[in-house]
Amino acid sequence: MDRSLRITGKRPGPELLVLGGVHGDEYEPIQAIRQLADRVDPAKLSGQLLLIPIANGPAFESHQRGGPDGLDLARTFPCSHAASQHARGTVTQRIAERLATRIAACDFLIDLHTGGRAMTIWPLTGYMLCKSPDVLDTQRRMARAFGLPLIWGTSPQLEGRSLSVARDAGKPAIYAEWGGGSGCDPAGVTAYVEGCLNVMSELNMYAARTLVATSQTMVEDPRDGSGHLQSNYPAPHAGFYQPAQPLGQIIQPGALLGTIWFNWDEPVTEVRATGGGLLILNRTLPAVRAGDALATILEIDQASSSSGDAPTPADPLSPPGTQS
Repeated sequence: MDRSLRITGKRPGPELLVLGGVHGDEYEPIQAIRQLADRVDPAKLSGQLLLIPIANGPAFESHQRGGPDGLDLARTFPCSHAASQHARGTVTQRIAERLATRIAACDFLIDLHTGGRAMTIWPLTGYMLCKSPDVLDTQRRMARAFGLPLIWGTSPQLEGRSLSVARDAGKPAIYAEWGGGSGCDPAGVTAYVEGCLNVMSELNMYAARTLVATSQTMVEDPRDGSGHLQSNYPAPHAGFYQPAQPLGQIIQPGALLGTIWFNWDEPVTEVRATGGGLLILNRTLPAVRAGDALATILEIDQASSSSGDAPTPADPLSPPGTQS
């Protein structure tokens, strides 16, 4: 089923594609896209707005991150430099193929995410550090305009993602992360609606600039492996995980990140930080299997560049921004 909605403006202009529901357990993006559709007046729009609130229908219907074939849609998008068999593949591969066609045809992309049921993520916008100066400059402007506290430019060598397709097509693209959990946080929904409107204003598609963060931290890290959120601090064994640090905390090397216990007759396992920086991801679903990601620490000082004020650890998931 095609759940997309195309809003055509009164005046000519570019096409912006906004994706949500790439993971079936991430709900704020879905609701935000619905509210965005209600907010946009076609008479005031220049260009076209293509909205896909539930990109991964099978995953959404089963309340899971991935599809019934066990694939993660956000790691399954085809690459332009490899012959794609996705059109005849599994359900997730076929979805990825159709979405890739739409991404390649648009002018700009925003892909909205959260931490899903298992994780919470510090509010951020990210993009790939692509080779084209013009595309990179536009992505930076889009990320700043979105208005979240953290801006993260990462390795362009990440494959299988919606941004990988945009990179290969030469289209400016950003993604956003906010919180997580099994519910739908109204503050996250509001931040995403306003963020999309801000980007539309930045792209001269819509005159609706809204509130942005009072301070933003920008980190660009071109090192291979930067940009991975779900592969850090893997659980050494299965058990019950209890995080020890609040999201958004500045972490020192050696700090206790959390503990895992399983059997009464076994000692509690401590998980400690191997490096310092900003805690941008916490595992919040207590039940863990060996290898599950428990935390991500953004090593701000080791990145190639950073600017702006450090975000305040207190109350990190309140609506960011108090002034334009």
